[in-house]
Amino acid sequence: MTVLPIDFITEIKKELADSFDPFIASYNQPAVKSLRTNSMKVSPKNLLNMIPFALEPIPWCANGFYFSPESRPGKHVYHAAGLYYIQEASAMAPVEALQPLPGEKILDLCAAPGGKTTQIAAKLNGSGLLIANEVDGKRCKALISNLERLGVTNAVVLNEQPHRFSNRFPAFFDRILVDAPCSGEGMFRKDPEACEHWSIKNSEKCADLQQYILTEAAKMLKPGGRLVYSTCTFNRRENEYTLEHFLQTHPEFHLLDVPNHEYFQAGLTSSTSQVGRLWPHLLRGEGHFVAVLQKNDSEIEEIKPAKTMKYPRIPRQIGQLWDSFIRDHVKDPIPLSGSLLLYGDHLYESPIGLPSLDKCKVAQPGRYLGEIRKGRFIPSHALAMTLDPISVNQVQSYRSTDSELYRFLQGETVPTTKKGWTLVTVDGYPLGWGKGAAGILKNHYPKWLRFAYDQPK
Repeated sequence: MTVLPIDFITEIKKELADSFDPFIASYNQPAVKSLRTNSMKVSPKNLLNMIPFALEPIPWCANGFYFSPESRPGKHVYHAAGLYYIQEASAMAPVEALQPLPGEKILDLCAAPGGKTTQIAAKLNGSGLLIANEVDGKRCKALISNLERLGVTNAVVLNEQPHRFSNRFPAFFDRILVDAPCSGEGMFRKDPEACEHWSIKNSEKCADLQQYILTEAAKMLKPGGRLVYSTCTFNRRENEYTLEHFLQTHPEFHLLDVPNHEYFQAGLTSSTSQVGRLWPHLLRGEGHFVAVLQKNDSEIEEIKPAKTMKYPRIPRQIGQLWDSFIRDHVKDPIPLSGSLLLYGDHLYESPIGLPSLDKCKVAQPGRYLGEIRKGRFIPSHALAMTLDPISVNQVQSYRSTDSELYRFLQGETVPTTKKGWTLVTVDGYPLGWGKGAAGILKNHYPKWLRFAYDQPK
């Protein structure tokens, strides 16, 4: 059983009164396991037909499913192929409330490790612009890795404090998600170590940080735009009271009803009844709080637009290397909706219309295409994960039951009849690159992803 902090128990007992006992009893139950289909690659229906273990629908997310702990989907090769993201069920609610639409400009202000970011990306389906910001540089790496695994093409990753770039995006975004840093009370059952770091003082610091983040987010939202504020904690300080303070200081915002509210509980104050509270003793999921705010679509003083990003012309020989790779390895030209951008020796496709990010910490300026090394173009793993195998000249296809596939995933060479760059796939979905020569496919699967996946029987 999870050992809960005494001060937390005292607070939550006052809050819940008659429902305190069933709430505490929920900590005797194991955390619920769930995943979300990556609809950019596979439909929920097709995933259900493919996957070798049972899935049960999550009511508030059409792409979400519960699974039993013994299923181990994180060790299945379909996870490596980016067909799904292992995500806590309640954590799917904020993006469902955000309701992103294809073609929109979206900001995920507190993005790592990427569950909600990739959920937004799936709803954009390759169109529009997705800015994902994470202040922790180490967590940025996990965010980028997940964006690449799921084949996201239209995301830019920043590694900044919000006030460092909010002036670059005045009234720019259609929708903003603030899944705020919090005291994590809602994750105590899933992550008992979170209990060790909890204190009322830390919760109060979180509330101050949340006010700062919301204030910066407000500057970047268009009139008529939607802002979703969420936490994974229970106390009013970081939820209702934070929200009430923000509304008092930002009268241009008002609350909307949270979608799927029939599955959730109302807020704990009369002015916040429209929010959604997700309690672990009342649904199959962990603790969460979701609020939907809309910025009034009224006349405001004209806002001077930020300077547009200027893309330096890439050297001619670099462009030729890219063109040569595409000509030799892809049947049809890869449609680029952005501009080629060279960062050192690394080539990216960066979105057009992006405001200038000069002097900002940019962790990933767009889709990573590959590296220029000794006068040659080396395609990236990120590029492989965004390609349709039908469009690639050379493909080495495996079924999920093929033992040779699991040798490849652990970094070994495998036999081949191919020569040159070859896309390796599982059941028609890309996994990474190999390079054929003399009957051997040299392994270019990233070392940090090599793993002993479970082989289906």
